[in-house]
Amino acid sequence: MLVDQWLPGAISEAYNNQVMTDVRKIDVYDTTLRDGTQGEEIAFSSEDKLLIARELDRIGVDYIEGGYPGSNPRDRRFFAEMKRQPLAHAKLVAFGMTMRAGAGDPGSDLMLQTLLDAETPAVCIVGKSWDLHVTEALRTSLEANLESVRATMEYFVNAGREVIFDAEHFFDGYKRNRDYAMQVLQAATDGGASCLVLCDTNGGTMPWEIEQIVADVVSHVDVAVGIHTHNDTENAVANSLAAIRAGATHVQGTIGGIGERCGNANLVSIIASLNLKMGYEALPDSGVRQLTDVTNLVMELANLAHPRHLPYVGQSAFAHKGGMHTSGIRRNPETYEHVSPDRVGNNRRILVSDLAGRATIHEKLEEYGLAVAADDDRIQVVLDRLKELESQGYQYEGAEASFELLVKRIFGLSTSAFELVSYRCLDERVGDTPPVTEATVVVRVDGQEEHTVASGNGPVNALDFALRKALEKFYPQLGEVRLVDYKVRVLTAESGTGASVRVLIESGDSDRHWGTVGVGTNIIDASYEALVDGIEFKLLKDSGADVQANSA
Repeated sequence: MLVDQWLPGAISEAYNNQVMTDVRKIDVYDTTLRDGTQGEEIAFSSEDKLLIARELDRIGVDYIEGGYPGSNPRDRRFFAEMKRQPLAHAKLVAFGMTMRAGAGDPGSDLMLQTLLDAETPAVCIVGKSWDLHVTEALRTSLEANLESVRATMEYFVNAGREVIFDAEHFFDGYKRNRDYAMQVLQAATDGGASCLVLCDTNGGTMPWEIEQIVADVVSHVDVAVGIHTHNDTENAVANSLAAIRAGATHVQGTIGGIGERCGNANLVSIIASLNLKMGYEALPDSGVRQLTDVTNLVMELANLAHPRHLPYVGQSAFAHKGGMHTSGIRRNPETYEHVSPDRVGNNRRILVSDLAGRATIHEKLEEYGLAVAADDDRIQVVLDRLKELESQGYQYEGAEASFELLVKRIFGLSTSAFELVSYRCLDERVGDTPPVTEATVVVRVDGQEEHTVASGNGPVNALDFALRKALEKFYPQLGEVRLVDYKVRVLTAESGTGASVRVLIESGDSDRHWGTVGVGTNIIDASYEALVDGIEFKLLKDSGADVQANSA
């Protein structure tokens, strides 16, 4: 269908030409390993970069930008290793900038030679397209900058490289001096650049501006046009999609949108929207189904908490809490989901809270393998108990293992694996030396008492060590359990140091992660409660007792 009735003239022409020529493949260019690392507190080792590059290659990304090969020893090692183990699908890209204006011969520029020495099949060269930057930042003439752009492109083309030109600050430059911004693109084209990437470097351009400007560029150049946006107005993804609607066929971004200031365009959201919403192919469907795993990998290696609310791939992207929502999802997922979560490798989650209705609880029971009728009286018992506990400060949205234990205790399917006789935690600090913490635990298993002592870097850590040390004699599989995350939230701040707290603990073994919760005015006792649930859940899952029950 043609779209003249709702797109401005230049945009409509570019869009309709694209539809009529059936240009549906979009080249995906990932810059996580370069632009992404400019984000605050983000750094990847050479090994991290190699692992991420392999994963991006495996899912079908077309271009992977590794950074500037001469930047630091880490990047030099990365590019050297990539020579030995080239990518299977993607083109590795080395990143640099145009030669210094007025330098004359590109071959005398050490930075350009370093890019050649990396022996990547493609290079990405950034150059100034805003006249303000040419005169104020480079302090050179507009004509000298044009020649620098053209000569640098030509240098790499003659060396047998595919050349991508990143037009830095293009949209700001276009709005202030369209003629010069277009001359820069023409200089890059004259030098042999295969793709002109229009950069919204400051991240301040609006989607309708992007669409109109890209359409204008597409109508005036003879090579591919790309888009590179930043997220300073929360429009990076929208701006990228607007550019593609206007005729861009190359898109740049980072996994999860990591990057300088407010970040780059989130390539994951762009890919999913192109494939699932707009009829383009950014990645093969098999690659789209792995977007959640790849995002989690990048966040883990960046040592960042996995953003729960990321579109498509966040843990909360397909999480349903309200009773009406969960009831609708149960009947037909389309009622509250815009796509099926499995299409991006994610999972649907039905949350339990004091907003839950009987349908939500019944859904969770089925998830736990409990085949009970929808009118079973025990469903109301669970619901009433849930609301009572949440009124005390418990929260099960991040502690579903604790909720599963609660349910199975009500259904008589789970009993305590041990009995606590006592525990004690002691902190001692002498002068300016770091404090020493010691925990003593006495537990009883099948009538046999075990008394252990352990040290840790705090009372909860020491208590965790002592508790597991006491129980591993009876349950050696607890040696596999590790503490993944520990969070404390104050619930009654007005009570000062006597406030109630909620402790959320995430535990894991080689196969899975699970969350547990404890609440109380004593942070150590609330932590103990969450630790015990974590142990009980592990033993329940490993015991073989975690089987389907019938309505009887």
